[in-house]
Amino acid sequence: MITKEKKTELINANATHEGDTGSPEVQIAILTQRIAELTEHLKVHHKDNHSRQGLFMMIGKRRRLLDYLARKDIERYRAVIAKLGIRR
Repeated sequence: MITKEKKTELINANATHEGDTGSPEVQIAILTQRIAELTEHLKVHHKDNHSRQGLFMMIGKRRRLLDYLARKDIERYRAVIAKLGIRR
């Protein structure tokens, strides 16, 4: 589970302006962190199918946000991909 401090750190690192918590960049960064943590959980608990379903839903949501960002502003999309190290 992502801590409040880590989430605040992610928001500050990816915010486009002061007080920004809902931009696609911030949402993608938070989802990427949650996906990484859940992936580590599933390496240990490989039969946890409920968590696996949640992981797939998060991956789909992140993919939709990335597609949206690519349609709206390709430069912001490329910056997010490079910054977070997402393979696409």
